[in-house]
Amino acid sequence: MYHAVSTDDLNRPLIERLIQMAETFRTTPRHILRARLQGTLVATLFYEPSTRTRLSFEAAVTRLGGNIVGAENARENSSAKKGESLADVFRVVGAYADAIVIRHQDEKEMALALPYSPVPIINAGAGSGEHPTQSLLDIYTLWKEFGEVDGLSVCMVGDLRFGRTVHSLLRVLSFFQGIQVTLVSPPELALDDLLLEEIKGRGLSVETKERLDDVIGEVDVIYQTRIQRERLPAEIHLSYATEDYRISAQTLERLPSRSRILHPLPRVNEIDPDVDTDERAAYFRQVQNGLFIRMALLDEILGGVLR
Repeated sequence: MYHAVSTDDLNRPLIERLIQMAETFRTTPRHILRARLQGTLVATLFYEPSTRTRLSFEAAVTRLGGNIVGAENARENSSAKKGESLADVFRVVGAYADAIVIRHQDEKEMALALPYSPVPIINAGAGSGEHPTQSLLDIYTLWKEFGEVDGLSVCMVGDLRFGRTVHSLLRVLSFFQGIQVTLVSPPELALDDLLLEEIKGRGLSVETKERLDDVIGEVDVIYQTRIQRERLPAEIHLSYATEDYRISAQTLERLPSRSRILHPLPRVNEIDPDVDTDERAAYFRQVQNGLFIRMALLDEILGGVLR
């Protein structure tokens, strides 16, 4: 594995290997972990805001013994403000670091710049396109919560059109068998038709529903998402009943005890805080899983490059 910029860079054997490595890292003494990537330098470039993704990558590098250089709010606080192309950024930063972790507002520009990087690129979120490492931690969370991924019924709720975490997770779910996907969203935020046809072509069984209440008693997983208001085109004016897409304590009354609620976070108001203490609420466990699966990914990429 060299780059990790798309779910196309993943496959089921690789995902399963990363999960096993993440599980190993959970219980490995820290002094042993720090020898894994000792002496490496990773650059983190975040052109869009991030808390979990940026800090988890930086924590992952540090726990493995590597070092971090980076730019937060790079869209305003780097040479991008002067008009420097992303291709040139990759050339320059790649002369300093052993790998680049980047979040960028334009997935097409990232793809065009990729061939110019002399070091591995890890996509930490690209516009409304993909977020492949989020899909890794989502799958890892499903595996930890259920013991397997095959055969699960997954309901995706909220902003399915502009939510890049949804796009990546749907593609990764297609690597597994017997997955049933239900899509629930306001009409203006429904999954793009091209992506819908793509994932059906990958073998996923997909149906759409108008309200969460229509499926709440039948699903193993609710994957809740926030409305990506920063990406909504001006012509989209949302008008819908919020309660049709919100998870509250009342929602839990109909949710099976085996089910789990995931959310890529940040949460706005689509999950009531009263839900947090319920065992079925897995989203904060999901956050911790992100640290270990990103450690595994960095070890996979940089171990192969540097050793």
